[in-house]
This record gives sequence, structure tokens and C-alpha cells, in this order.
Amino acid sequence: MARNSANNYFDMFIELVDFCCAAAKNLHQTLSRFDAEKLPETMKHLHDIEHAADLKKHEMMKKLAQEFITPIEREDIISMAQEIDDITDSIEDVLLRIYMYNVKTIRPEALAFSSIIVDSCEVLKRVMQDFHNFKKSTKIHDDIIEINRLEEDGDKLYVDAVRALYTSCKDPIEIMAWTETFNRLERCCDNCEDVADVVESVIMKNT
Repeated sequence: MARNSANNYFDMFIELVDFCCAAAKNLHQTLSRFDAEKLPETMKHLHDIEHAADLKKHEMMKKLAQEFITPIEREDIISMAQEIDDITDSIEDVLLRIYMYNVKTIRPEALAFSSIIVDSCEVLKRVMQDFHNFKKSTKIHDDIIEINRLEEDGDKLYVDAVRALYTSCKDPIEIMAWTETFNRLERCCDNCEDVADVVESVIMKNT
């Protein structure tokens, strides 16, 4: 499928996923070396990533509004851009919840979650790098399956994490805070799979 200056949506998808990868790595590093006192500074950095991602999405939408011919259906471009943007938004939401609930220590399951999110975003970037060539690609289907597998790992981790929380913690405020935080972490995994589902749908419609 041709890529040129008039139809570089595939390159813009890669750029959007780059923001996801940056946000995921930022989250994982923050949780790995957690310092509640430095959280406002970290949140600002993550918000800057999210804001830059929004600007790139708006740039894509403006481009789409001005063009008559697109490499894939307009609705799919819109859906893809929004689903990718949702990943970055969801990652930022995790840190917002940790800050709002005044979390002081990070549970080990949160680190396992952030590691899955980093892996999911990296695999999704490979999908986007190969997306322009989906009719000939020998790797894109395997990467989509890998994202599905990582999402399933996230589902299992969510169940185990919430059970461990409710069986080991006696503080109702901590239970509430971490229940919501685990919900947000699990949503990040779901959002990555949502993008993979759109890619798979586009492939099915165009092959």
C-alpha cells in the first residue's frame, strides 16, 4: 500500500503509538522508583506527553477533513486515532488516581501491570510499523495475537491483584484506592487490545 506525503496516516499512527510507549515507560519508571513527593513533577511530564499526543491526533483529524482520498476508510482512521489516544489517556489516569488517593507505597501487582502495559505498547508499535504493508506482512497477525495474549495476562493479574488486596488489606480507604487503581491499570491493557481489534478489522475489510 503506497505511502506518500499526501497519505502518510500510517506514519502518523506510529507517532501516536510513540506517545503511548513514552507514557507507559514513564509510568513503569515512576512506579518502580516511587516517590510520592515527586509525583506532581512526574504527573506534569506525563501530562505533557498526553497533550502532545492530543495535538498529533488533532493534526491527523485536520488532515483527514481536507482530503478526499484516504488509504483506508475514513471511519477506520478516526477510530484508530481515538483508540490509540485512549491508551495514553488511560495511562495518565493511573498516576492521577495514585495521586488523588494519596498512595504512599506501590503494591507489587501494580509493577507487574505497568510491565505488561509497556510490553503491549511496544508490540503495538511493531503492528503500526507494519500496518502500511498489511497485505504482504508475515508478522502483523502474530503481533496482534501477542497483544491479545498480554491482555489476557492483564485480566488474570487483575483478578489475582484484587483478591490479594481484599484478603490481605484491612484498611477500607486503601482497598478503595487500589481497587480503582487496578481498574485503571487493567483498562490500559484493554485499550491496547482495542487498537489491535481495529487493525484486525481493517485487514479483514481490505483483503
